[in-house]
Amino acid sequence: MRFDIFTLFPSYFEGPFHSSILKRAQSNGAIEIAVHDIRAWTTDRHHVCDDAPYGGGAGMVMKAEPVAKAIEDVLNLKVGPGEAACPVILMSPQGRRFSQAVAQELSQLPRVALLCGHYEGLDERAVELFVTDEISIGDYVLTGGEPAAAVIVDAVARLVPGVLGNEESAVGDSFADGLLEAPHYTRPVEWRGLRVPDVLLSGHHGEVAKWRWKEGLQRTLQRRPDLVEAALKQRQWTVTELRILEELKSELHLTVQPEFNTASNED
Repeated sequence: MRFDIFTLFPSYFEGPFHSSILKRAQSNGAIEIAVHDIRAWTTDRHHVCDDAPYGGGAGMVMKAEPVAKAIEDVLNLKVGPGEAACPVILMSPQGRRFSQAVAQELSQLPRVALLCGHYEGLDERAVELFVTDEISIGDYVLTGGEPAAAVIVDAVARLVPGVLGNEESAVGDSFADGLLEAPHYTRPVEWRGLRVPDVLLSGHHGEVAKWRWKEGLQRTLQRRPDLVEAALKQRQWTVTELRILEELKSELHLTVQPEFNTASNED
């Protein structure tokens, strides 16, 4: 999979993309990350990419022409509205909320272009002509789109085959099935008076899997009950899963009764 990132500050990505898992993934060819400096497509001696907004107001606005030329050249485009060789996603607080589901969706694509806004934003005409999607990583304001782009590349890349050392790692992640993960433990068995749960030492894979699912569900009920409500609506739960859910709600003294899909007959 290839990521093309358009930015005014390419040096921002030198750290996150040149270490750990993403560095290895690029080395083994699982992903390709290309960072493009929008200033390279300016024609003036000072490489100006911003100007004052029409109508007045604070701040500056990114000019449409350098962005357009960069996208056209890199993606080999000469397009009209609504056309693109691959998705061109603007990092924007006005975009749809990024989530694990969105990461899964993007990971199925062979190529994605991420456009990093800056200052007060991007000239709307460039958005109309080239942007096919807008994504926000949360309801807060950043100094630019670069941090958001780094987050999206990281979250999407780890779902691409060959990126993680163990492909099963992504399957058990928090949010992979809509719930949070169970707690993790490693050696030693006992540390400062605290012991690893016996079930994890039993070697019984079935019991370990049940324990992890129940613990993950309990954590989600305690910390993010909204995720449980969403998961109940999004997929069928087995009779056993629903029974465990009711038991945990009773133990935790929870009274919320979210809507859910009818359970299957499987245990």
